[in-house]
Amino acid sequence: MDHNNVRVRLVSRRLPGHTVIAVRGDLDIATTATVRDRILTLLEDTTTPLVIDLSGVSFCDASGLAMLVGTKRRAGSQGLTVSLVAPCPTVRKLLRITGLDRAFAIHPTLASAQVGRAQPDHISAA
Repeated sequence: MDHNNVRVRLVSRRLPGHTVIAVRGDLDIATTATVRDRILTLLEDTTTPLVIDLSGVSFCDASGLAMLVGTKRRAGSQGLTVSLVAPCPTVRKLLRITGLDRAFAIHPTLASAQVGRAQPDHISAA
């Protein structure tokens, strides 16, 4: 087994009206620079809203949150929106505690994020 394998994977795909980036693994200090660079490269080549699928993210620290905020800022400067999809309960709680649940549209599924009229699944306080 290769123990040098990357702790995070990104898979991007273009769907009608959206660019979807599925993130798998941890968003932490060791991985966010790589993730940020890949996302910024994708942003240079898209004119559609960005949907970040977090369903495969099991851990996120402050650097991961900063990367998401930076992505939203960069996309916004290009007139694009960023939505988050299916964060796990731990990441959802982190978004709520930090107030980022109010900064991002958060959807329970990719299908709901793709429907422009769907209401985001904002995280409610528990």
